[in-house]
Amino acid sequence: MSEQEQAAAVHPPLPPISKWLPIVLAAWIVPGGGHFLQKRTYRGAILSGCIVLSFLTGLFLRGYMFEPMKGDLLTTLIYTGGYVANLATGILYFMSVWFGYSQADIAGHSIDYGTKFFVAAGLFNILAMVDAFEIAVGRKD
Repeated sequence: MSEQEQAAAVHPPLPPISKWLPIVLAAWIVPGGGHFLQKRTYRGAILSGCIVLSFLTGLFLRGYMFEPMKGDLLTTLIYTGGYVANLATGILYFMSVWFGYSQADIAGHSIDYGTKFFVAAGLFNILAMVDAFEIAVGRKD
């Protein structure tokens, strides 16, 4: 068996983009939405509930929503990564921005925990998006 045949056996080619892109976009915009589109309602409900609960906990603790910031390398990485994680929550992030969510201007432990909950919700939604993608392309049941 040649190397190309072995690579094809391990990583079969992806189906057309029109099959999996709407599912990934739905999974990004609405947490659990990609699973709901694929008739995986229980998994979608569990993912949606956990992501929304984490995001709401971040709101109640008045966590900080990251924005891209330039500076030294570490500051740029932290703030850009946090911003990507916030954006990954999809409609939850956009609704909080549209409705004028504003963080407290003071430092405190609850604000730090709230920030971590925001980022955790975004990272969890990224995992849900990957899971929905793998189901859509047939790599996972």
